[in-house]
Amino acid sequence: MFGIRYIKSQPTVHLMQFRAGQMVREGAGLSFFYYAPATTLVSVPVASQDRPFILELVTADFQSVTVQGQVTYRVRDPHRTAAMMDFSLGKDGRSYVSDDPKRLGDRVAMQVEVIVQQTVQALDLKQALRASAAIAQTVQTGLADQTEIAALGLEILGVSVMAVKPTPDIARALEAEARESNLKAADDAVYLRRMSAVENERAIRQNELDTDIAVEQKKRQIRETQMEAKATLMRKENGLRNEQMAADIELEEKRKAFVSGQAQNSRTLAEAEAHRVAAVMQALEKADPRIVSALAAAGMQPGQLIAQAFGGIAERAERIGQLNVSPDLLQGLLGSTERKAA
Repeated sequence: MFGIRYIKSQPTVHLMQFRAGQMVREGAGLSFFYYAPATTLVSVPVASQDRPFILELVTADFQSVTVQGQVTYRVRDPHRTAAMMDFSLGKDGRSYVSDDPKRLGDRVAMQVEVIVQQTVQALDLKQALRASAAIAQTVQTGLADQTEIAALGLEILGVSVMAVKPTPDIARALEAEARESNLKAADDAVYLRRMSAVENERAIRQNELDTDIAVEQKKRQIRETQMEAKATLMRKENGLRNEQMAADIELEEKRKAFVSGQAQNSRTLAEAEAHRVAAVMQALEKADPRIVSALAAAGMQPGQLIAQAFGGIAERAERIGQLNVSPDLLQGLLGSTERKAA
């Protein structure tokens, strides 16, 4: 009525009122009456906004990929945004008079496309397929450094890359390659497991063989030690036997020397006795036999003297005609002889 209108904005909308080229009021979540013919309203949303994007790009090895992601931004400086783009409301106070509010997201998406394209073109296919997080980080850092983003008064809250997909043919080829690689890895794992089992079995057999060898060596050492001990004992026994034989030989030599000495002594004594007897006999040869007989009879017994007398009679038997010896005389001679002997 009479051009007087009422407007109420949300807390996520920065509302500015201009009259005669001058700002009358501004702020988020304002509500007031205004005179429509002389007032211009500028409504800048300051809430965060999501702008999805899907890009068909080419990698460094000339392979086509599809990059799908989303960028989240908000208006940090409404004055710069309103100065660069038209956010004026129409006469109804609800709709915009231009398409600039819709084009703001397109301009952000264009900057994202430029940075993503530069990033993907520096990677080959396999690297690009695995570089989603790196691409998102690069895009967020690059947008923060863009002059246009700062001039529009925008703030990049985050960038996410949901998928980097190749063409269907390339995807099937990569899947086949990955499948073959996985199968080969599985075969290699089976081979390695079998090789490990064979190596373990070989190690076990080697350990058993080493144990047997060690046991045989120990037995051989024991046998050698026993043989050495027996040899040492035999050497000792032979030494003792040799010593005993040497002692016996020495004793026999001593006995032989003793017997020889005794024989030599006996021979010497016999020779001395023979020499004495020879000397006596030599002396007796020069003496008168009667003197010798008298000397011999000096120590004789009466019976021996009688026997010697009868011997002298027998020697001169041819001179004696007849000799009669009566039993009484013989008995008397024998008796007197026995009494003298007693």
